[in-house]
Amino acid sequence: MAGGNAFAQTTASTAAVEAHATAAPVLFDWFEYTGRDRAFELPLPDGHFRNPILAGFHSDPSIVAARGKFYMVHSTFTYFPGIPVFESEDLVHWNQVGSAIHRPGQLDFDGLGLSRGVFAPTIEYRDGTFYVVNTSVDAGGNFIVTATDPAGPWSDPAWLPGIGGIDPSLFFDDDGRAYILNNDEPEVPVRYDGHRAIWLQAIDIDTLEPFGPRKVLIDGGVKPEDNPIWIEGPHIYKVDGWYVLSNAEGGTGPQHSQVVLRSRDVWGPYIPYEHNPILTQRDLPPDRDLPITNAGHVDMVEGPDGSWWAVFLASRNYDVRQYNTGRETFLLPVTWNDGWPTILPLGETIPYTLPAPSWMTRNADQAPMSGNFTRRDEFDTPELGREWMYVRVPKRDWADLASHPGRLAIHPLSEGLDTLGNPSFIGRRQQHLVFEASTALAPPVQGVAAGLAAFQSGNHWYVVGARRDADDALQLFVERAKGQGAPVEVLATRTVPTADALRLRIAGDEGEIAFAFAADDGDWQPLLEGADATMLSTDDAGGFVGVTLGPYARDER
Repeated sequence: MAGGNAFAQTTASTAAVEAHATAAPVLFDWFEYTGRDRAFELPLPDGHFRNPILAGFHSDPSIVAARGKFYMVHSTFTYFPGIPVFESEDLVHWNQVGSAIHRPGQLDFDGLGLSRGVFAPTIEYRDGTFYVVNTSVDAGGNFIVTATDPAGPWSDPAWLPGIGGIDPSLFFDDDGRAYILNNDEPEVPVRYDGHRAIWLQAIDIDTLEPFGPRKVLIDGGVKPEDNPIWIEGPHIYKVDGWYVLSNAEGGTGPQHSQVVLRSRDVWGPYIPYEHNPILTQRDLPPDRDLPITNAGHVDMVEGPDGSWWAVFLASRNYDVRQYNTGRETFLLPVTWNDGWPTILPLGETIPYTLPAPSWMTRNADQAPMSGNFTRRDEFDTPELGREWMYVRVPKRDWADLASHPGRLAIHPLSEGLDTLGNPSFIGRRQQHLVFEASTALAPPVQGVAAGLAAFQSGNHWYVVGARRDADDALQLFVERAKGQGAPVEVLATRTVPTADALRLRIAGDEGEIAFAFAADDGDWQPLLEGADATMLSTDDAGGFVGVTLGPYARDER
């Protein structure tokens, strides 16, 4: 898979796939996704761009300028391929070129909850090599992978057993030395839940081995007397002789914020900025229109014109606290005042539209990952698009584009969506509060259920699908799982005597979700309307991800 998509395995021979198959494959003709958010309806003025720049679950962004372009990575937890690598020339138009975790042998997430696995990554570049440093939570710890081409191939993990905690990052000083930062428990006894520290250690970038003493740069946060929680996501930037240390603080929910400190020496002492936080939305009315919340986890980059920009995560909510699209990636300019970076004054809302970087020459009205759009996959390419992800790392080549050209063949596995392994489901992110996702498929054979899933975790999902009853008629259904240990509920059924083809649709409107079907060339018919979508919200379901949508099949024999 050198330089290619992890789904290159879909070109495996039919014989190899069928060797593992337990039932005839389910054939999907196409998949279509459409988003219609009110926030994106207003016309975009010339020379402006829309936030978020990457809509849908793209959390914990990290960015680097290299080779005249920009590269950005994000956390994917136990989804695979993991840690997508995006490329842009102007910070607005982003295209995924690869993934840092793209081979099944690099990491294994079996047995882990969906929001474990790879947490916040950092990408850096030096002397022709890209570095991604990351934490594989509950599955190995901190590691570094490298590549000379951001599209891949990326190396196997080089593990960092002496570096604990999460959120490691690299800093390359202008004297050639390299350092690794990370969040971990403090030197002193932990005083309260969420009491953490930021550590620094030198690293030999040739051997990828830290060496020498480790030192705490921040204990607790910028105001230790207030017992601040979850200081994390550290980055160091050297600007005008100052070492500027930027960190997230306050957790990844509504109290999330970004704080900065600085020192004349990389080892400190670091003095906090008196006007911290430099970014938050926690001080705004919770009932405001079109709210953007949870803002923080910033990484900054300098543009070719000398301007600075910040990428960060935030969420677009409905009903005050609910959000099904996860933590998305936003972009704002950075202003330097007396050697301190500032992003957004307290009390100001994150704008949905704002002036673009000066060097952007393309029309931004429809950047690839922002605004309202329709995407349709005809499954007529040798490999699936990079937007598709597995739940954990597949052990079998069950997603096949080769055996039935122009169709996606899913060879159903026996695992359900509640598995801690890999179910036969592929998903793409829900990127809008108001959306439709639809697909066409051949009815499954006896003993197989197949359809379309809206998946938040193994304990929170919906499926609209079909299976055959004892008389071989097609039974359309809507099922859901709602909570840890809760039984699967059947919410709606409809029997269709016969059909050669089916279309299935999921339509979401903030906290409501609806399901429909069409047999052969017939019109859409409702199967269930007005169902609860808040159970797919991160605030209700927990964890760190957003909803994914896509084809699903299961061998139920």
